[in-house]
Amino acid sequence: MLTQTIDRLSNLILPENILVITNAEQLDAIRKICPKVPPENIVTEPIGRDTTAAIALSTLLIKEKNKDAVFAVLPADHVIKNSSEFQKSLTSAFKVASSHSYLVTLGIVPTYAATGYGYIKKGKKIEGKEPIFHVEQFIEKPPFEAAEYYVRSGDYLWNTGIFVWKVQTIENALEKFCPELQNTLRKVQEGLHHRKKLEALLKDTYPTLEKVSIDYAVMEKADNVVAIQVNFDWDDVGSWTALEGHLPKDKNGNVSQGKVICENAANNIVISSGGHHVALFGVNNLIVVHTEDATLVCAKEKAQEIKQLLKQIGSSTTYQHLL
Repeated sequence: MLTQTIDRLSNLILPENILVITNAEQLDAIRKICPKVPPENIVTEPIGRDTTAAIALSTLLIKEKNKDAVFAVLPADHVIKNSSEFQKSLTSAFKVASSHSYLVTLGIVPTYAATGYGYIKKGKKIEGKEPIFHVEQFIEKPPFEAAEYYVRSGDYLWNTGIFVWKVQTIENALEKFCPELQNTLRKVQEGLHHRKKLEALLKDTYPTLEKVSIDYAVMEKADNVVAIQVNFDWDDVGSWTALEGHLPKDKNGNVSQGKVICENAANNIVISSGGHHVALFGVNNLIVVHTEDATLVCAKEKAQEIKQLLKQIGSSTTYQHLL
């Protein structure tokens, strides 16, 4: 999905202008599958601290190259098949962000009452032909009844988590709403031109950063947020249940990948790697994921709560590939 995210930018963004933020465990693999991205543009976080820290770090790195840059934040867990429409929308976002001090987000017209997505409440439309709106409110993963209302009303968009802004605009927002994080990350600036020094400084500072998403930390508080209503197809594969829309189902509604047998079982999601056999018998509506070092078993209805397991197993990256 990372390579798809990068390929989606072909002929729009030069490879040397693509920055990948990841964790140390995945560094070698990402360098291998993304040969066009310069190695120095693949930067590792010593520990996950959610999107605010990753975006703040990216802002530092991009500012060092071009303080007047406009950049997009693109999560690597999205499925978008219509690349040409996506590029058209992203180009519009770049134009809006470069000509105004807006924090720009892309919003999708909801097609069903999804409870696993965030929503954006549209405010006043900005003058012009394009459907660009001031953002009145962000809503995180609502209950089903609320999601149904959002779809019916026509006043809400799905929040894609795709953002576009000028370096100065997001820097000002981070300074205003996350001053402690900004002060801490300034300590890494002296290492921006020395990879080993940067890694050492991040190792010292990153664990002290608050773990918080950019939606909570900045977007919900800022008064200069606008949403562009876009038309490309989009799915956020941020939970295991999203796989049901992208993998084939058997006659009983089971989705599987790897060496899997489902007998007298229905509507399960089963993923097995490393040649390990997984068999389900007489069970329904489960998520079962087996990897080389861990196994997850979860009721599908609880898929959005899986991250609560981190409280039990700690913040180690050891099991985060399951979550």
